[in-house]
Amino acid sequence: MKVLVVNCGSSSLKYQVLDMPSEELLCKGLVERIGIEGSVIKHEKIGQDKFVLEVPMKDHTEAIGHVIDALLDADHGVAKSMDEIGAVGHRVVQGGEKFAKSTLVTDDMLKEVEALSELAPLHNPANILGINACKKLMPNTPMVGVFDTSFHQTMPEESYIYALPYELYEKYGVRRYGFHGTSHRYVTERAAAMLGKPVDQVNLVTCHIGNGASCAAVKNGKCFDTSMGLTPLEGLVMGTRCGDIDPAILPFVAGKEGLSFADVDTMMNKKSGILGISGISSDMRDVETEMGKGNKRAKIAWDVFAHRVKHYIGAYLAEIGGADAIVFTAGVGENSATMRSDICKGMEALGIKIDEAANNVRGEEKVISAADSKIKILLIPTNEELMIAKDTYEIVTK
Repeated sequence: MKVLVVNCGSSSLKYQVLDMPSEELLCKGLVERIGIEGSVIKHEKIGQDKFVLEVPMKDHTEAIGHVIDALLDADHGVAKSMDEIGAVGHRVVQGGEKFAKSTLVTDDMLKEVEALSELAPLHNPANILGINACKKLMPNTPMVGVFDTSFHQTMPEESYIYALPYELYEKYGVRRYGFHGTSHRYVTERAAAMLGKPVDQVNLVTCHIGNGASCAAVKNGKCFDTSMGLTPLEGLVMGTRCGDIDPAILPFVAGKEGLSFADVDTMMNKKSGILGISGISSDMRDVETEMGKGNKRAKIAWDVFAHRVKHYIGAYLAEIGGADAIVFTAGVGENSATMRSDICKGMEALGIKIDEAANNVRGEEKVISAADSKIKILLIPTNEELMIAKDTYEIVTK
């Protein structure tokens, strides 16, 4: 069965087609600037050069239409007709407490996802646009929603309840939800395989560190705690997001600068993090380059990022009573040997010791810990699209 995986943003759309259950990737692509001048689709059939087409796309339905055209194209397509696409899997960011696992898309399911949009106003509406666009153009194709939050629904109350008036949780669902769950689940399964252990017997700290970043404490294969909270703002320092701060900073700064709630929200989400500290860029590659030139603020941003990840690793080891492995994944985690090394430095007392020679690698599934490290250190490239395809295939074939 060919499964189309769709990940919609407000003005972009990433997609892949995988053959299931063999898990073979057939093609992948990206649509950018939907509804904006300069709309473009970049499509790559595996084994061929990338195909790029600039064409106006006023909305997600038109964007999906161009994706379908690419999939059916005689030269770079992967299907003779859309009947060959057996199912569509959609990434959905916020599933709340309602969705503890991936689920078939129905009208009732979409209403629930729409009701959760206030908890993810930048993401869920875009995810819904993608689902509706696919439903319009592929009305008879079964579809599945795979939620970023579902992996974290196994957290106990002490991990997800905030020390605010309990009525806020009861009335509005104010609690920790966590995100990047599909990635944390994928690397958990791969780590168990690398360690030769059943998933339900593996204890891990998984570090999904990219422009968006989060850690998860995995106990017996299930999420026990995670660093992102009600929104993807809490936790680690990120590209433009501040992560954990003293909340009293907000009224203090708002008063001094004359900022509104919206201004403060923009500052925390889009002007802070690595960009805010360094004043250079939200991209860790740019920061590392400037750090090499002696830029002090770049060095501070780098060190703050590493320090925060190290802080969460230590905390989560305490929470789950030690671990079989620490896992690094996502853009920075997969590609920056220097950052992995700096995070692990000084953690020898916890049984974490990196092998610098083994660590000198990018984007390769590998054990990078020293032979005498009590806790393994694993580099595992994430594959959220494969996880979505697997869930989709399993649900529709049932």
